[in-house]
Amino acid sequence: MKLKSLKGLLTPMFFGVVFLFLASSASAQGKQDFDLVNHTGFAIKEVYITPHSSQDWGDNIFGDDSPLKVGETTTIGFSRKERAKFWDLMVVDAAGNKFEWENLNLLEISEVTLTRKCAVSFTTK
Repeated sequence: MKLKSLKGLLTPMFFGVVFLFLASSASAQGKQDFDLVNHTGFAIKEVYITPHSSQDWGDNIFGDDSPLKVGETTTIGFSRKERAKFWDLMVVDAAGNKFEWENLNLLEISEVTLTRKCAVSFTTK
């Protein structure tokens, strides 16, 4: 009898632990996280994103990764501790051409789609 009642307790405890793990993983995402969609007609070799108030682009967030090909999407993630609301985005193609967008409110944007004429469209959260 004791074994059966212990088994009855372990199942809800197991699912409770799994739920807490999943909830903490979801809450580990930054509020500024967004998907970057490439419909520019060229591969994006480098991506830089910085708070609008910053004077420095910082490092290429792609590092040594493969470029973002036409039609591909990647998720840009932020630390949960990040508080900046407005961000600037710069992408660089294989020829070294730079394209910039300023004052993106990443607290409201969930997807940034870059298009052939280097226009940008947004999907809000």
